[in-house]
Amino acid sequence: MDNGVFETMVTDGVRQVRRQHTDWLSTGVDGGRKRADEAYNITVPAGWNSTALNAYIEQRVTAAGFEADGPALLTGVAQRHARRAVCGSVAALVTAGLSNPATLPARSDADSAAAAIEPEQAADDSPGHHGTINVILVTTRALSAATQASLLAGVAEAKAATLVTTTGFTGTTSDAVIVGSDPEGEPARFAGSATAVGQAARACVRDG
Repeated sequence: MDNGVFETMVTDGVRQVRRQHTDWLSTGVDGGRKRADEAYNITVPAGWNSTALNAYIEQRVTAAGFEADGPALLTGVAQRHARRAVCGSVAALVTAGLSNPATLPARSDADSAAAAIEPEQAADDSPGHHGTINVILVTTRALSAATQASLLAGVAEAKAATLVTTTGFTGTTSDAVIVGSDPEGEPARFAGSATAVGQAARACVRDG
């Protein structure tokens, strides 16, 4: 399906978000900046506990008939529950599973926050496979590295604000975001909430 900003299709639980020559910034597996034609949101099966994440992603994407090149996110949410939202130069794809909500510590000092975490939990940095909230958001505007990072922060903020209003918590323990921009598009110097790009992104995240 083409929404004017990106194309998307899904095969065997692997959803591809495609826009040619896109600059991606990802907080997912081996995240960071990358230029590629696609990004992925991949549903993992119940009981999945693989730790070889890169190999797993490559195997799933290749088996689905796609090119394993772009960044990818993993979720326990079935792709039939994915929602798309479009506003101006921005479109978002969201899967939202709320089975493992995360809340801010009840007390604000760092010692209290650390004490609230069991030692075995604190040592566990595995990505989890519960119902995470994944957002893949793309703009047709060209963004610098700093502006793209600002947009990603705005996406995370909008997600948290939406969830606080509707559920009382700010996210889950394994949320992730990918933001894409078109290096050949019209440049946008800023992407905060006062800009057209930032406002569109916040609306897409909320609606998604």
